[in-house]
Amino acid sequence: MPKRGKNYKEAVKAYDKQTVYDVPEAMELVTKTAKAKFDETVEVHIRLGVDGRHADQQVRGAIVLPHGTGKTKRVLVFAKGPKVAEAEAAGADFVGAEEMAQRIQTEGWFDFDVVIATPDMMGVVGRLGKLLGPKGLMPNPKSGTVTMDVEKAIQEVKAGKVEYRLDKSNIIHTPIGKASFGKEKLADNFNALLDAVIKAKPAAAKGQYLRSVTVAATMGPGVKVNAQKLG
Repeated sequence: MPKRGKNYKEAVKAYDKQTVYDVPEAMELVTKTAKAKFDETVEVHIRLGVDGRHADQQVRGAIVLPHGTGKTKRVLVFAKGPKVAEAEAAGADFVGAEEMAQRIQTEGWFDFDVVIATPDMMGVVGRLGKLLGPKGLMPNPKSGTVTMDVEKAIQEVKAGKVEYRLDKSNIIHTPIGKASFGKEKLADNFNALLDAVIKAKPAAAKGQYLRSVTVAATMGPGVKVNAQKLG
């Protein structure tokens, strides 16, 4: 068991670990239990009743949160020709083609948070799969990061677009903002994310879809949210 600090132990006393809370109460508890000296990120953990090993039970997508994430994301765009100027004008932090791929491969360069690529660049980006994939950085049409509409993709990322996808345990881990947002804004972002995940339910999923939903700040304890009322 990891050794817990004083702030964590104090936070645990603020609520009942066994209680399942409605969304407004859960968000209030998360903000109250965020005791660190920095503005903690609030993350949602959603356990789904699917088996992600089967292609027809995969759950993946992206959504622009109503209040953003509280973090400015650095965007790398793989593009060439007129799309380079479009990406630069839209606010991309880095734009390029083969030279960017070379930099990642030879220098281990990862000073970016999101990768966007035009379809014609996927031949180059595909060679980076073993490097970008494990970090969750591989562009994907389902998340809107493989597109010819580079301007829109960049604007959405900068506005607070988050991607959600299953891990190997069939759990989705997604940030919904900072503790400083307050309970109302966090609740708005939470509800927007949950709505998207519920709408993404695969037709092949059987039984209870939302198994459990937990929210937690970076250094705080997990607060259980009433999944039965969510869908």
